[in-house]
Amino acid sequence: MSLLSLDSKQMMLDGKPIRLIAGAIHYFRVVPEYWEDRLRKLKACGFNTVETYVPWNFHEPKEGQFQFEGMADLERFIRTAGDLGLYVIVRPSPYICAEWEFGGLPAWLLSDPGMRLRCYHKPYLDKIDAYYDELIPRIAPLQSTKGGPVIAVQIENEYGSYGNDIKYLTYLKDALLERGIDVPLFTSDGPTDFMLQGGMVPGVWATANFGSRSEESFAKLQEYQPDQPLMCMEYWNGWFDHWGEEHHTRDAADVAQVLDDMLAAGASVNFYMFHGGTNFGFYSGANHGGKYEPTITSYDYDVPVGESGDITEKFHAVREVIARYEDIGELELPPAIPKKSYGTVAMTAYASLNDSVEGLATVVQSTCPEPMELVGQNYGFIRYTTKLSGPRESSKLNIQEVRDRAMVFVDGEYKGVIERWNPDSTVEFAVPAGGVTVSVLVENMGRVNYGPLLKDPKGVTEGIRFGQQFLYDWTIESLPLDDLASLSFQPIGQSKVQANQPAFFKGEFQVDEPADTFLNVKGWTKGVAYINGFNLGRYWEAGPQETLYIPGPLLKQGANELILFELHGSAKHEVALQDYPVLDRSSAE
Repeated sequence: MSLLSLDSKQMMLDGKPIRLIAGAIHYFRVVPEYWEDRLRKLKACGFNTVETYVPWNFHEPKEGQFQFEGMADLERFIRTAGDLGLYVIVRPSPYICAEWEFGGLPAWLLSDPGMRLRCYHKPYLDKIDAYYDELIPRIAPLQSTKGGPVIAVQIENEYGSYGNDIKYLTYLKDALLERGIDVPLFTSDGPTDFMLQGGMVPGVWATANFGSRSEESFAKLQEYQPDQPLMCMEYWNGWFDHWGEEHHTRDAADVAQVLDDMLAAGASVNFYMFHGGTNFGFYSGANHGGKYEPTITSYDYDVPVGESGDITEKFHAVREVIARYEDIGELELPPAIPKKSYGTVAMTAYASLNDSVEGLATVVQSTCPEPMELVGQNYGFIRYTTKLSGPRESSKLNIQEVRDRAMVFVDGEYKGVIERWNPDSTVEFAVPAGGVTVSVLVENMGRVNYGPLLKDPKGVTEGIRFGQQFLYDWTIESLPLDDLASLSFQPIGQSKVQANQPAFFKGEFQVDEPADTFLNVKGWTKGVAYINGFNLGRYWEAGPQETLYIPGPLLKQGANELILFELHGSAKHEVALQDYPVLDRSSAE
């Protein structure tokens, strides 16, 4: 039996002193074929522990339907780490933040308009219990007390930043214990009074999250917990990007100096992140600190191992510091994963959304334009259509409120876009005698993953008005775009490709030997990319990223299919598959 002991300021494992030098790698952001590569690089850097969140929405995408295979095979990830001699820290939700859609909470929770999140609300707790009944029995046998690599498990996540419901936190603690978790439990919060007061649980080890000023942060933690080991559970050595921002970077020497300060103080540390990976599909989240800010597809995070597995300057700077405190041996890296340019891919086939809706959409008739969750939809797009009588003088179409980006069409003609974050984005038109058909295509760009505005239903949440008058009697088309098999393509030369008319574009390319590559969508406007049916994520000319990462295991020898769902169009119907990423568009121009 191996148990991490936290009874004093010195952390012990099997009766011997230990310092945890951990790094975050999220299995759900990395294809399984690369888990071992990323974990080997973690160990090569001098780390002895890997930490991972567990996103509820990834494992229970629909209520009562659980998935733990492929990229969701948490047990395989943990065993792989253990086989490499690494310890594992598990942070099993229900909430994870992580710049992940809805902070890991499943969207279907919002199908109950009365749902209360992250508190002692029985309907919410009942959903957690059903999830934990599936999840925790998969983790419990892998604990160090059972011969496995899991040495610690977290209760909730940064809860003090959100609330102060100790009854809720205690419920989660008991839920873990009752299901067989017997390694140390811990909490992690920002190093401030209100965060620690709101997030700590009596008798549970508290850790702190920060990116700098370690002495000050640890001093605050010690005010509340003077007699247990110090650990920074999230050392923010990089940062994430929102669409339309500059790409974030942090100097490697600065990162190394802060790490040195922590190790000199005798503390343990967990790098958030060590390797970021990718927000594949529709799983990137958003922030809302006065303005809605959706997160990009790349989760490179500017950390020791880049999005596609590259060793960075930060890797070497961090390893050099660790080597001053721990015996980490000679550097032994796994073989480099090849990258390849497959050249230009012509997008030769076309299918308009209007012609494809019948096979893609679930249709609902409704008095009001209901949000996605109330029509059983989690992600993707949703379209609302109604008739508007005329004649009417020119007025604004007012959406209460758009979440998150709406394209407006009148009798099929594109009139403009209304964006949640842009108060200047408006659409105005007049209605002739005889009336018009109004359609509003709304894109869910990611639910808020942090802060007080976490409850973030998508689509249209309150109603749509023309001028001051609310409009009723809507046809709602649910477009999750999770299966494109029904699409019927025509050659572009035989199709009338129109600007600002959402459509699917298809191209094929040959692969002799699958390797990592990067999809360059320069010249395209905004949309979603799919490779061989796998959703790579969103692209947008707003930047900063200009390429989408395609891991080699998603390709196959021979013919490969690329589909772009493009909202506005492109002057040139082609893309490039190159052997390097562009995460900062401004630096590439």
